[in-house]
Amino acid sequence: MPRHQPPPVPAALPYAQLPALYHQWKWQVLLVYAGFYVFQYMGRFNLSQVAPLVMHDLHLDHRTIGWITALLYWGFMAGDVVHGRLGEIYGLRLWVMLGAVLTTLCNWLASLSVSAFTLALPWCLNGFVNAACWSPGISLLTQWWPRRERGQAMGIVGMAAGSAMLVMWWVTGWVGQEWGWRAAFRYPSLLIGLTGLLYFRLVRDRPADVGLPEYIEDDSLSSRAEAAGAQHIHGFGPYKQLLANPQFVLASQVKGLENVVRYGLVTWIPLYYFEASGLELKSTLLVTQAIPLGYVLAPLCAGLISDKLLGSARRPMVLLSVVVSALALLGIAVVPPTNVSIGATLLFIGSFAMSLSPMSTIAVDLAGRHMAGTASGVLDAHGYFYAGLQALVFGLLLNVSGSPWPLVFLVMAGTRLLCGGLIFFVRV
Repeated sequence: MPRHQPPPVPAALPYAQLPALYHQWKWQVLLVYAGFYVFQYMGRFNLSQVAPLVMHDLHLDHRTIGWITALLYWGFMAGDVVHGRLGEIYGLRLWVMLGAVLTTLCNWLASLSVSAFTLALPWCLNGFVNAACWSPGISLLTQWWPRRERGQAMGIVGMAAGSAMLVMWWVTGWVGQEWGWRAAFRYPSLLIGLTGLLYFRLVRDRPADVGLPEYIEDDSLSSRAEAAGAQHIHGFGPYKQLLANPQFVLASQVKGLENVVRYGLVTWIPLYYFEASGLELKSTLLVTQAIPLGYVLAPLCAGLISDKLLGSARRPMVLLSVVVSALALLGIAVVPPTNVSIGATLLFIGSFAMSLSPMSTIAVDLAGRHMAGTASGVLDAHGYFYAGLQALVFGLLLNVSGSPWPLVFLVMAGTRLLCGGLIFFVRV
């Protein structure tokens, strides 16, 4: 009896000639990933929402909270370096699913903490495993979405990430307020593992996995990157190719400096209003939810503007983000924290402007689809290295200098301006 022969992989086609089933699948993998990501931050940034409770229960100070947060970010950084490449080798959707299940486990371990050390250790590990949910997922999307529509797709993912921040703000804060910080680590994170299993079931890594043709990249920037990287997609080749590209290296520094502000706000703003304005935890969460609201609304706007009006140019959106967010941070520094209405407005404007910056899209534009996982991981690793530094530096500054909150926000504003200077040298 002759052996069954698998059907041949379909040839690649120009994007405009792809069948309708292809477009159904591309939207399915995008929307399923976005839905999955909505729950991610309940297992990554949940410490920031219950930090006052943790500090009181475990007798921690600002510096210690800063260290623990830095270890989470640096764990994520280490994961970013390896998970994108490992996902490309062993399976993108598999790696995302493993990251989700292990994130739930690490959150449960963290909930059992009785000291700074017993919290820091699982929290650092949590950052490492949770990183598997990002760069392999972005790589998978890039297999289905060419550069001409990638800004829109990444905008939807960014909107999901902003929604994740909002969901975390509400759910983690509410659970912590009602049942304590340990419950806030244990129960919301169960949704991450569950949705990770659903994600694995509902998506496929590449069009060829469902008998569909690949797209032919017709954009000059990404097509050149794919052609140049075709001989470097094995072993450590993608790392060497990317780190030899000065445009990519510079974009990575911009991403890092951007995260000083993005995650600096997430880390410190709840504590700022809790301490400096005398609000209770519930009131603090209501005021500071302006941050995730801004993160929700901006990314899709940025992606559509970039793709439809700017011909997929990304740099103008980064520059707009820089100017507006720097002005908002300056306002936060000078407005008294007791004026919560103006403060909430500035937080919304600043976070909205921050999320106009499409740095994650720039990474895969510069790398092309075949190295997209490695590229998004390496760029994001820079982001989390800087995010860890801000948690450490600002925590130390606040601990030794009597909580000089305006100085923290002025440093953030200066950091945004530095991003604007650097992005001028990245031609995207």
